[in-house]
Amino acid sequence: MEVDAISDAEQPPEPVRRRRTRRRVWIGVYLALVPVFVVLGVFQFYPAANGIFFSFWDWKPATVSTFTGLENYLRMLDDKVWWDSFKNLAIIFVFNTVMWIFPLLAAELLITLKHERSAFVYRTLLIVPMAFPGIVTALVWQFFYDPNNGVFNAVLEAIGLGDLAQNWAGDPDTALMSLLFVGFPFIAGLPFLIIYSSLQNIPKEIFEAAALDGVGRIRRVFLFDLPLMASQVRILVFLAVVGTLQYGFVAYVITGGGPDNATVVPILRILAVAFQGGQWGYAAALSTTLFLITLAFSVVVMFARRRDASEKTGSIR
Repeated sequence: MEVDAISDAEQPPEPVRRRRTRRRVWIGVYLALVPVFVVLGVFQFYPAANGIFFSFWDWKPATVSTFTGLENYLRMLDDKVWWDSFKNLAIIFVFNTVMWIFPLLAAELLITLKHERSAFVYRTLLIVPMAFPGIVTALVWQFFYDPNNGVFNAVLEAIGLGDLAQNWAGDPDTALMSLLFVGFPFIAGLPFLIIYSSLQNIPKEIFEAAALDGVGRIRRVFLFDLPLMASQVRILVFLAVVGTLQYGFVAYVITGGGPDNATVVPILRILAVAFQGGQWGYAAALSTTLFLITLAFSVVVMFARRRDASEKTGSIR
């Protein structure tokens, strides 16, 4: 018994043992994250830092490069094609944002279905297209716009409106509009998923109370649904801004930025400067500028979300 008493006395108190155990767990977690940060550093952070560094150089890969300071950035100020590409981005962003009315309408109709099996079928049909590769969608629409064998011109010919047939993606007057309508009717996609999930999280009692008060469907959307989805809508706007700044894949496949730079966007301008012009330092300066613009939007949204969270916490208190 004396031995047991001595051994018990030598043991640290229970709170100390718990702290030591917790410390060992956290050390294990940090060690497990080390490979993740190593991979991110090699494949994400290093290329980004490398691009920023060489944006101040007349970068010649595999040869001697010359330090030029801010010359690449000063040149960017006079690059009309570069700034026109942002005008195209603004048009794309506004158009895509306005088209959210279609997924909103689909989600509002779907949320009112009382038959759960039918709602599940329709919901699945609207979400499944998100799994389709983007290259497939782009190539299908490229075929639609083909001036010789395209679906649109063939339909116009069939209904006697052959005079309206044209080279939709090859005409500077219609090329950007052609890109805007890729993915019509714009229902299936991330906006629908976010809006529908937000509507599902709204208590049904609110819908029932609005119906008892004689609030119509359209008024309910503006008075209840949209205000209650405000935080999700802000996330959707942020994702739309970042996605638009990175837009370029569809334009590259269908128009390549042409004709006559009518559909050029920042990503395509960077690719053209780097791979066609061989001006790698200038391309690095353009990509760094695009990165800083994206980062600025991210910081603004981060602080906005933090403010919303603090306001909600204050209201709860």
